Amino acid sequence: MSIKYLLIFCMYFVGSLAYKPVVVLHGILSGAESMTVLVRHIETLHPGTVVYNCDKFSGWYSLENAWRQVQQIKDYIDQIGKLHPEGIIVLGYSQGGLLARAAIQSLPNHNVKTFISLSSPQAGQYGTSFLHLIFPDLAAKTAFELFYTRVGQHTSVGGYWNDPHKQDLYMKYSEFLPLINNEKLSSNSTSFKMGMVRLNKLVLIGGPNDDVITPWQSSHFSYFNESLNVIPFYKREIYMNDSIGLKTLLEANKLIIIVKPFVHHLSWHLNKRVINEVIMPYLD
Repeated sequence: MSIKYLLIFCMYFVGSLAYKPVVVLHGILSGAESMTVLVRHIETLHPGTVVYNCDKFSGWYSLENAWRQVQQIKDYIDQIGKLHPEGIIVLGYSQGGLLARAAIQSLPNHNVKTFISLSSPQAGQYGTSFLHLIFPDLAAKTAFELFYTRVGQHTSVGGYWNDPHKQDLYMKYSEFLPLINNEKLSSNSTSFKMGMVRLNKLVLIGGPNDDVITPWQSSHFSYFNESLNVIPFYKREIYMNDSIGLKTLLEANKLIIIVKPFVHHLSWHLNKRVINEVIMPYLD
């Protein structure tokens, strides 16, 4: 083999070993600084990885309307994707995982290869422990009185508050979750599904000791029925009707569901042992 072709082969081989760039999105009432441990750990274990730590909508700004946030996150992911035509990985934590998913769905021609949802309320949220982190005086049973109004929909939480006892109001007033889950059909329903099935890998991470996401199975698209029994995602319409492509992804072995016990919500992105077990294997 000539030196010329040897150099070409080496360049190709080295390039093939390079890790894909990673976009990281923080959770509610926090900012990019809260994800520093995760970012540094990725950079240490995968040297040379380009990590983008999104600093949009930090602190109280994370309570702004969900669609307003998604619009900017969508543009952010799109711009980074264009810089890396080989493809990127997106990891969203807590609320950031839900907003990231909506952003990916809003980009039917994206080049996100893997999306990692880290303890995110993908099927919605209904729990006092979560509420009290943000609205100390609200109770889950009466929160619908705020969230299912025009004013309540100006908050990000209102957009994915899914009261199992008030499904008629949820469908009537909620302007975010029912749309991205294609429970409410819209002119974007087809592209929302296209954005999901375009993924090479969808990784859904959650666990029974989360104590914030309620039910914790929402991180896997499972959710309460009216009796507060958790219905597995594969028995819900969103899967059976393949509303956003979950069934398509599962049948193609592109949907990975991870249940990790003994991890509190605030530790998923800070505990290096947990990061090693549930995140690092999917950053290839």
